[in-house]
Amino acid sequence: MKPISKVLIVVVLAAAVGGLLVLKHARQQKPALPAAEQEAARPSAAAPAAPSPEAPGGLQPGLPRLVDLGAGKCIPCKMMAPILEDLKKEYAGTFDVQFIDVWENPDAGKEYGIKLIPTQIFYDAAGKELFRHEGFFGKEDILGKWKEFGVQAGSSQPPGIVREEPVAADTRPRDTVCFICDEDVDPRTKTLVKGAADQRILCSPHCYFIYLSSIVNADVTAETAKVSVTDWATGALIPAASAQYLYGMDTDGRPTIKAFAGKDDAANEQQTGAGNLLTWDVLAAKELAARCAFCDRAVYPEDACSVVFGSTHGYGCCTHCSMGVAARLKQDIEVVAKDGLTGEPIRVKTLDGQIASLDPPTAVAWFGQKKAADGTWMSAGCFKQGFFASLENLEEWLDARPAATGRQISIAQALADKMKLSPEQIAKACKLGECK
Repeated sequence: MKPISKVLIVVVLAAAVGGLLVLKHARQQKPALPAAEQEAARPSAAAPAAPSPEAPGGLQPGLPRLVDLGAGKCIPCKMMAPILEDLKKEYAGTFDVQFIDVWENPDAGKEYGIKLIPTQIFYDAAGKELFRHEGFFGKEDILGKWKEFGVQAGSSQPPGIVREEPVAADTRPRDTVCFICDEDVDPRTKTLVKGAADQRILCSPHCYFIYLSSIVNADVTAETAKVSVTDWATGALIPAASAQYLYGMDTDGRPTIKAFAGKDDAANEQQTGAGNLLTWDVLAAKELAARCAFCDRAVYPEDACSVVFGSTHGYGCCTHCSMGVAARLKQDIEVVAKDGLTGEPIRVKTLDGQIASLDPPTAVAWFGQKKAADGTWMSAGCFKQGFFASLENLEEWLDARPAATGRQISIAQALADKMKLSPEQIAKACKLGECK
């Protein structure tokens, strides 16, 4: 190689090395970003980037959107699944519903900034977040939340039945109607409670014990002195405390109670009809043994709703009081009620004070109401309430009760009404002169 070529190569290499040194020095001398700008420049775990407002694949653009972030094996998430499916079918075209499994897609949890599952996020049609909720969220509550945001999610169910006036008046003489259950009074089991200014006519000693358990801080001795029962043998009224009682059972498993003035008459009746002879005190102990877990009224298990709370089993004296057990105990419950027409079982499970499942899903509630003296509406009492497996069953039940007034509501609404009660209201529930 010629000497001049060697010189040129050395010069080129020196220039290249010099350039690299200058570039490195320039980078080292570049001023750093302020701390705040550095923080804004890096992704933040506390404030994740909002998802794109564009509708994901398969959803309709321009509609409000409900996003449920959960997982396939999370228990409350699984309870949300049928609710989401119902909403998809019933409100297609009103709002979109999207489920994201964050166990299968963990990046989605970060993208939406969720802390717990399930989490529901409501977006308006432009993709702006309106509200988010953590935990199980019932169908009625979701629809109520949409209504707050002006999204009128009209129900797929027909309008509810409302009866503000009876179809036909109840023309029965009041002294033949039970003050507690409103059924006809059998003269052989008529029970009378004498008050200071009036008297209460009851159809049986059983309804008397319901009455007694509805009195706040009842003085049992004083109340017992007011009660008369009908002698089965003679038809005469006799003091309840001194009577003998033949306590039997009908074909449906419900107790039967026959009162007698003398033990001999009771023993003679026992020869022709099965049962055991009881004194008033023993009868009272048996009648008051089973109570409603909401209002504490005496119940027959054969008539009551079954209520499971935690590992404990109890009763609700009526369908609406059974929903109240969740409010009184602040626990999730499982209720088995009977269709008011057919006796078909209706199963309700709650979660976090909301309906988690309903079987059959077509079941509806009747809220029996009556007008108070001042014109306001009030409950017509536990015996005027009911659950029905279908609207058709409710309609048939009402056809047989032309004097009934009230309104059809959802079972979710029956629960929501009870969950709104204060502890003071719950303490007075179903109490004579106290329940509002």
